[in-house]
Amino acid sequence: MKLYRTTKGVLVEEDGKYYVVAAADWDELLSSADLHARVRAAVGKEAVANFDPATILAPVVSQEVWAAGVTYYRSRSARIAESKDAGGGNFYDRVYAAERPELFFKATGRRVVGPGCSVRIRSDAKWSVPEPELTLLISPAGAIVGYTIGNDMSSRDIEGENPLYLPQAKIYDGSCALGPCILLSAELPNKTAIQLEVAREGKCVSTGSTTLAELKRDPKELAKFLFRDNSFPHGVFLMTGTGIVPGDNFTLASGDAIRISIDGIGTLKNYVA
Repeated sequence: MKLYRTTKGVLVEEDGKYYVVAAADWDELLSSADLHARVRAAVGKEAVANFDPATILAPVVSQEVWAAGVTYYRSRSARIAESKDAGGGNFYDRVYAAERPELFFKATGRRVVGPGCSVRIRSDAKWSVPEPELTLLISPAGAIVGYTIGNDMSSRDIEGENPLYLPQAKIYDGSCALGPCILLSAELPNKTAIQLEVAREGKCVSTGSTTLAELKRDPKELAKFLFRDNSFPHGVFLMTGTGIVPGDNFTLASGDAIRISIDGIGTLKNYVA
């Protein structure tokens, strides 16, 4: 089942049909202990005749968005290279091998954009990239209840200058996109593919792909670490890191179209403001 937050209410998709989910509001629904059962109860009732993708909103209101770093070998290598001159390269190698993962705060709900909306690159950055990431929806009790697609926009030159600048490289208005839906599923297979395509003036300028088999950290392990001494009464989204890093000669530009696809979930498309 795929859960959508739209301008016309909450919808669930099953077998290509859409049904209205009874919910007082999005926060209340996502934080409910019987989320799956409530959504399942809507399936089979009167279907929505003409679902309009333009009505889809980002699947977040009061939820925080967190992120995990250096969870793919490709990301480890890129981070080491970009921060070598700053003396921080060894940090990324150590965190890749450590028991404790790198977890950091990414966005509040108001900073997140949904499908078809514009993400941003920092005005003081010269090297900006999208980071396609499988994103977990975790319940207030700490259980993974669903998955969505995330774009963790990143200023590589700022983070590379000094690893302590990571919050400035990662956290700013329009630095995070989520959507288009939440796939309500207990687990995804390792063969699940993640794909990135960036188009500029109608021409493809960057592509990449990976699978969850390349993800070093178990999503349940990441969720467990996130909930150590932290509570999330409305649930929380956790980006699991990226295994797709564009080449060093690539940087995003205004007008670029970013498409991120994950098997079973769909495609998140955004434009650079």
